[in-house]
Amino acid sequence: MNAFWTNLLPVGVLAASFLTGLGILLLGEARARARVVVNLFGAALKLALVLWMGWLTYNGTLIEMRFSMVADLEFVLRADSLSFLFMGLSSALWLITSIYAIGYLGNGPNRARFFGFFSWCITAAVGVALAGNVITFFIFYEFLTLSTYPLVVHSGTENALKGGRTYLFYTMGGGALFFVGLIWLHVLAGPIDFAEPSVVAGLPAGLQPQLMIIFPLMIFGVGVKAALFPFHGWLPIAMVAPAPVSALLHAVAVVKAGAFGVARVVYHIFGLDVLSDFGLLTPLAVVASITIVYGSLRALTQDDLKRRLAYSTVSQVSYVILGVSVLGVTASAGGLVHLVHQGIMKITLFFCAGLLAETVHVKTVSGMAGLGRRMPWTMAAFTVGAFGMIGLPPIAGFISKWYLGLGALEAGQPWVVGVLVASTLLNAGYFLPILYTAWFTESVSDDAQALPASAREADGWMLYPTIITAVLSVLAGIAAGAGWSPLTLARAVAAGVYGL
Repeated sequence: MNAFWTNLLPVGVLAASFLTGLGILLLGEARARARVVVNLFGAALKLALVLWMGWLTYNGTLIEMRFSMVADLEFVLRADSLSFLFMGLSSALWLITSIYAIGYLGNGPNRARFFGFFSWCITAAVGVALAGNVITFFIFYEFLTLSTYPLVVHSGTENALKGGRTYLFYTMGGGALFFVGLIWLHVLAGPIDFAEPSVVAGLPAGLQPQLMIIFPLMIFGVGVKAALFPFHGWLPIAMVAPAPVSALLHAVAVVKAGAFGVARVVYHIFGLDVLSDFGLLTPLAVVASITIVYGSLRALTQDDLKRRLAYSTVSQVSYVILGVSVLGVTASAGGLVHLVHQGIMKITLFFCAGLLAETVHVKTVSGMAGLGRRMPWTMAAFTVGAFGMIGLPPIAGFISKWYLGLGALEAGQPWVVGVLVASTLLNAGYFLPILYTAWFTESVSDDAQALPASAREADGWMLYPTIITAVLSVLAGIAAGAGWSPLTLARAVAAGVYGL
């Protein structure tokens, strides 16, 4: 393939989901079978293009598309190893979540709107990953906010609309913070391209006070979507959305875009050398640590299952930020691989929560008694996800925590290990009671007891994706040393950031 067509691959990747969304909206509600075909074909095509682009990038092919917008601003799409880590996760989980959502929504209302905006949300998430400069990143980052809002308010209830307003307030406020920092930094440093060395490093020393204000503006601007404390409040409230949307928010797109944005700000906008000289990495690590502990403490008190999982996400996503802010390849690899590991484990848990709500109408932890025997496949998948979040080997979450802890010791920051230990104990504190209730107590739910034996598990459209992501959570841990594993890619990304 010649360079022209190769450089168009990012456009093709974006078009695969954007045109899928457009086609679904044009088909409308009536043509359900055609909508399913278009949706699954678009998702499969996108994943194939992403894997192809990843293979070319792995073999040293530069894939970049750029054109001038106005003045010195360019729209740039570029594939690198960090972008592949995020867009590979998003594209794979889009396909799996689409299958799940087809079963979940059934014959419900507004399915065309749901799947149309779902496709556009993935377009925005992958655009964030492929953004080759800060302007392009900001465009897709805001598109992600707008395309996700209709999903949050999908049910149209008063609670859903309230959750949507809260979501917009937080995320658009975060976008405004980032935009102020972006404009300010552009005035000082000019265009910022992610492929170039940090332009901040070449700025006069007298600009340091301004840069020390710009950095938190940009970090908290993207940190809103990453649910970084104290800007996490939107995430539990947004749990009024359907289970596939919750999975999308927590595992596929939104919070991952925020964590990915933090990595871009640290690695490619400011640069590790500058932030180390300014003494800003440790404060970022402290904020991430506070978020980790705080989210876990709040999860302990939640009886609503999805809210407990939401506060778990508040905690777990900050592992990524903690790894990014601890100097060293090992810690960075641990944080970056958690982008993937947390995604596949958390989507498993939200899939299970949706199965319980739709099949036996159970939405609370206290109502899960006896469900392990009634829905063994569902609760087995939930158990895998929960053990992974706690950090038990050989599931993927153990690998993330191991590399974060080892990297912290290598960097001479043993206090980070204390944070990880505290987090692990708290993870056990809010997940093990769920498992005990489901597996070892008798059912008192009239809804569950009334079910016939044939209705113990959900339809295959919902159950099989859940089992697949649970299996992937185990495989990512068992095969962490393989050449194709998420850990291997994360280590390559971290080594590149440190020039190794």
